[in-house]
Amino acid sequence: MPLGSTPLLIMKTIFATLTLACCALPALAQQAAPATDTSDPLQLQDRLTGDLGVGVYRVDRNGPDAHRRNQVLPYAYADYGRAFARLDTFGVKTMRMGYGYLELAGRVSLDGFDAQRGLRRRSDPIPLGIGTYQETPFGGFFLNVFRDFNKSHGTLAEAIYAAQIDLGPVSLYPQLGVEYRSGSYNDYFVGVSASESAASGLRQYSAGASTSPTLGLAADIPLTGAWHLNVHLRRKWLDHSVADSPLVRRHTDDTAIVAVSYRFK
Repeated sequence: MPLGSTPLLIMKTIFATLTLACCALPALAQQAAPATDTSDPLQLQDRLTGDLGVGVYRVDRNGPDAHRRNQVLPYAYADYGRAFARLDTFGVKTMRMGYGYLELAGRVSLDGFDAQRGLRRRSDPIPLGIGTYQETPFGGFFLNVFRDFNKSHGTLAEAIYAAQIDLGPVSLYPQLGVEYRSGSYNDYFVGVSASESAASGLRQYSAGASTSPTLGLAADIPLTGAWHLNVHLRRKWLDHSVADSPLVRRHTDDTAIVAVSYRFK
């Protein structure tokens, strides 16, 4: 078994087991507390809760059109009933599962780039799949598995653990994770075909599956009233199957967001 496929198989096994458990015990899904019961932390709220605002996103392109630039975009980390938005991930909560819900999720991803210098155009992926956010007494766990329903037809999966450290009114959230991308996903975006190699002068390259560790830090800083300053920093160390591509300029990917948001309760 290729080493790169192990994390994906583990995640698929986890989700398959949890999904079967939910289906085998449908009565548990009916035991949610009534809307008036505020003692249940998982009770869905028929109102907007969380943070909405505007942020400056540091876009760090790491492909043929590698460049860094800032973009001002909406910022959302909020829930409304079963619907949720977590930065670049959006979806719907379905069955209760452990300390959270089984979720149907999609992601906004800008891995594509336009045709240039003998390279064909890569279309942005359309990642859709399942996931869960488990807010346990020991920290938060994010698990997601996506399939690209656009050109690559590849698979993405991630597992992230986030702790919480309170320093007076400021909350810090250190994060540790791992991201898996299948060979078909990587080869579509960072592979170089024989025809592209001949036209561009770049060496031919076939990318395999990748497993990349990630490290992040988020900070929530109260400003005044319900206004907050939100900061997100993340670095991903690229697996050699991606980093060795002639289309990739750096061995790390960095993300930074600074946002001002209003907190709905």
